Amino acid sequence: MSLLRVSWRNLWRNRRRTAITMTAIALNTLILITTYSLMGGFLKQTVRNVTQLATGEAQLHAPGYLSDRSLYKRIAYPRTVLQALGEHSIGAAPRTYGYGLVSRETKSAGALFQGVEPAMETAAFELAGHLAQGTFLAPAAHKGLVLGRKLAKSLNAEVGSEIVVLVQAADGSLGNDLFTVVGILGAVGEAIDRNAAMMHLDDFRQLFAMPEGIHEIAVNTRGRIPLDALVETLSRLAPGDEVRTWRRLLPTFSDMIELSGVSMSIFGAVFLIAAGLGIMNTMLMATYERAREFGLQKALGATPWRIVRDVTFEAWLLACVATMFGTLAGLAASYVLQTTGLNTASLAEETTISGVVFDPVWRADPTLRTVVGPVLMMWAVCVLAALYPAAMSARLDPVKSM
Repeated sequence: MSLLRVSWRNLWRNRRRTAITMTAIALNTLILITTYSLMGGFLKQTVRNVTQLATGEAQLHAPGYLSDRSLYKRIAYPRTVLQALGEHSIGAAPRTYGYGLVSRETKSAGALFQGVEPAMETAAFELAGHLAQGTFLAPAAHKGLVLGRKLAKSLNAEVGSEIVVLVQAADGSLGNDLFTVVGILGAVGEAIDRNAAMMHLDDFRQLFAMPEGIHEIAVNTRGRIPLDALVETLSRLAPGDEVRTWRRLLPTFSDMIELSGVSMSIFGAVFLIAAGLGIMNTMLMATYERAREFGLQKALGATPWRIVRDVTFEAWLLACVATMFGTLAGLAASYVLQTTGLNTASLAEETTISGVVFDPVWRADPTLRTVVGPVLMMWAVCVLAALYPAAMSARLDPVKSM
């Protein structure tokens, strides 16, 4: 208690300098907590959009399918695999894919047709609720079509428009039919936005003359199972199929996520260095002004270790008080950003990286790590920055100092 009282008194010998240093440290703490929480929430939301909307946490394919996406490379026993996944409470949705042409009046475009089971797709993923217009596919086959938003725009199509479909069927014939647009997706990703034409699986089988088989099983546990454990489970349940996580399916996006962590570390280091220089300057000035006091302490028997302890404790106390105010302000700012978000729509209509569309509203996600981490790092930097002034004070010659 005596050390705390004396250190607190020493800090306020120069009130202006101490107040400025505390304010700087508090602002640094506020910025770090707010930025880390905002970036953490942004990355978390982005990964959630990728995995929860369509891609899933992992996917199963027939060997070699992803290399050429051949209509004839299908999962051998899809029903057995889907049943096994259901027994392990793992959400899954079967999908089939095929290329073809869509046209409306004088407009036409290439499309990637996707046959899905609406009930299973809705249960495992959130794409069915991510519509800009209309509704998702009905439970039964009804010649309905859900288009990607850019594909719909290129066709001048809207809900209720009739679309002529022309494809190369699996038996070598030309499949063609008339479909009605029942829904248009919101922004999901470049590939889906430009090419996706979703239909009921039964409609797909009839159109492509493919009575059985599927090309993909998308798996989503909503974060319940870690990726490594999920891969191990899927490899055991479907030994003959290829298993790929979203990180392998979207390698550029995965690298961007990793790079964001490195960027935030560099960002934090800049602010920590600034805080360290500030505390070092404060302690240097304080120890210079108290040179005679330290000399007298050494003459009375104080050890160099005691002087180092006193100076570093003052620096820690200064950082402790400053970070307390910075933490409160950071939590308040993070709460506001978590509830209302930071809308970046005015800066860019759409932000796409690696084919993934980001949510324009960034929301903070304050966690124990994003709050405690900056505080502990700030304490450590302030104490380390005070070691040099403390060492200088500890080496003072008592006679010269007095």
